[in-house]
Amino acid sequence: MIGISRKKATKMATKMMMKTNDNRRGHRTAAVRSMAVIALLATVGILEGCQFFGIASVIGQNIEREKKVEVLAEYDGLRNQTVAVVVQTDMSTLYQFPKLVAEVCVNMSRRLSQNVEGIQVLDPRVVLDWTYHKPGWETMPYGEVCEELGVERLVWIDVFEFRLNPPGNRWQWEGVAGASIGIVELDGFDSDAFAETYDVSGEFPKIAELGRESSTEERIEMGLLATFIQEAAWLFFDHIEDKYPDV
Repeated sequence: MIGISRKKATKMATKMMMKTNDNRRGHRTAAVRSMAVIALLATVGILEGCQFFGIASVIGQNIEREKKVEVLAEYDGLRNQTVAVVVQTDMSTLYQFPKLVAEVCVNMSRRLSQNVEGIQVLDPRVVLDWTYHKPGWETMPYGEVCEELGVERLVWIDVFEFRLNPPGNRWQWEGVAGASIGIVELDGFDSDAFAETYDVSGEFPKIAELGRESSTEERIEMGLLATFIQEAAWLFFDHIEDKYPDV
């Protein structure tokens, strides 16, 4: 009986030790699992934080690109003045774009009359009729042109470039317009010289190597004219522009 009791006691002790070891291993496993979970959560948190800041950065960049800025007029001497817009270009450009002078004159006159305070713009039809019936008007003294048109200010636009394609490549669209703009003040220091001069340019479309099949000549010409008129008219009144127009 004593021998049997000892065997049972030994077995019981062995089972208790094994159970204790199992419990210890269970605790260690649980601890390891907890640490793994904590590490995983921390990693996910870091990744989410990085993603959050990445998304925030992209949003910030987009907001910055879309910002507008107020730009003051380069020349504000057209306010409360009588003004005429005259346009000239070389014969080659005129041959290729016979309506260009009239379109620039009419659209520029309209834009100024809509945006410059107190301005009185001479009807562009009157100006075009006068230039048509006055051969050699381009060589007249500026003050005399003002007097004949009956205005105090003259916006003189000399278009030196207007093309729809890259030079020598008619298979792509690349509209470019450029002009020198001079301001004549009849009551200024010297009415036979420009009081101020500016160079203005416009591009349309702003897409590199746009194939000819992608658009029509009429659309490219209209887009280029609108872009050029906007850039030219902005010289004379405060306006809002894109902070990053080329982005």
